[in-house]
Amino acid sequence: MLTDKEVKNAAPRDKAYKLADSAGLYLYVAKTGTKTWRMKFRFQGVEQLLTFGPYPEVKLSEAREKRDDARRQIREHVNPAGARKRAAMAKEKEREEEAKLITFERAARDWHALQTPRWAPVHSNDVITSLERDVFPLLGKRPLAAIDAPAVLKTLREVEGRGSIETAKRLRQRISSVYAYAISEGIVTHDPAAVVGKALKPLPKKGKQPAITDPDSAREVLIAAEASGASPVTKLASRLLALTQARPGMVRSAEWSEFEGIDWSGDEFGPFLPIWRIPAQRMKLVMDLKDEESFEHLVPLCWQAVDALRAVHRLTGRNRLVFPGQRHSHRPLSENAIGYLYNRVGFFGRHVPHGWRSSFSTTMNAIAVKAKQLADPAVIELMLAHVPENKVKAAYDRAGHMERRRELGQEWADLLMKGMEPADSLLEGPRRNASI
Repeated sequence: MLTDKEVKNAAPRDKAYKLADSAGLYLYVAKTGTKTWRMKFRFQGVEQLLTFGPYPEVKLSEAREKRDDARRQIREHVNPAGARKRAAMAKEKEREEEAKLITFERAARDWHALQTPRWAPVHSNDVITSLERDVFPLLGKRPLAAIDAPAVLKTLREVEGRGSIETAKRLRQRISSVYAYAISEGIVTHDPAAVVGKALKPLPKKGKQPAITDPDSAREVLIAAEASGASPVTKLASRLLALTQARPGMVRSAEWSEFEGIDWSGDEFGPFLPIWRIPAQRMKLVMDLKDEESFEHLVPLCWQAVDALRAVHRLTGRNRLVFPGQRHSHRPLSENAIGYLYNRVGFFGRHVPHGWRSSFSTTMNAIAVKAKQLADPAVIELMLAHVPENKVKAAYDRAGHMERRRELGQEWADLLMKGMEPADSLLEGPRRNASI
């Protein structure tokens, strides 16, 4: 029998050679110096060979254990040369069976949890909400391996059918990301969403967001939306969005701690004029343009905006979020909630949530030109949180011109809200208005 020292000292020669141990086990030494444990045996009268691995990764004692295991199998009339292959096949079958138990929803939630730490909270919520709304109902309970490209396309076609072309494309990317994660984990071997992209409808040509710019006509959007059966939270979010020139993402993810100078229990302002102070970190997360820098953004609040905030405070004032979603109070209102509301009440393709910014800008710039207020266009740009070319100056101006900004915001609100019901009336449920 070999010793550890003999095995260690076995040097290469001009030709490969063997060093016998016992019971068919031997060390094969190649000309290159590579040493491998092997075993010769006969099964059903046929000579066969087993390889147990290289030395020193497999030590002498381990090689003998493997040899003894093989001899036991031979005594039980099992071919050890095929046993490993059968074990590998059994393991593969076990993996396939396990994959059948992993549904798309389970994998998607695992993927989402993995990505959440590096995502903004608003984006993280938007991703999981979009999957819960549009993908899980059709694909969620199905095993990952059982979902094919036609099933993915059918799911996305339903989203396209309601006019949400861009949403369908984003969902395809998210489904594909779930499969990329599953492939990396060895759960599946292919991504059925990868080939679906070219079968989706093309995005419409980029242009301005649909917006009704005349205040009297734009008011009809609010009247119709507020007469609908939508939740009061969604209606009040729509009203605040129209009044503040903010991006929809700013409104949806607004937190109560960001509002200053408001007496929540009374009808008057607090000791300071009311203001919405949007932190720089959150401004960066909701910017539409990737190259915009983040600054703390100050929004002077008109009395109608304060009225809307006081109304929603009665509903969500104990929450962190001003406008939480209906299903989860710790998540903001869905990114599509206000847009779907406008579509349902007859403004599909005519006015979108982002369009309020155009409504404000067009109206107030026209007034500035007529009144020869030459400084107002620059102030209006500040109110829209647009970054001028001189970004150093932009950082200084963000808190500038507050008095004029407050005047312009109030003027816009007075034009838009002429004859509208107070915000508290939106807490009473669906209403009907004769002007619809």
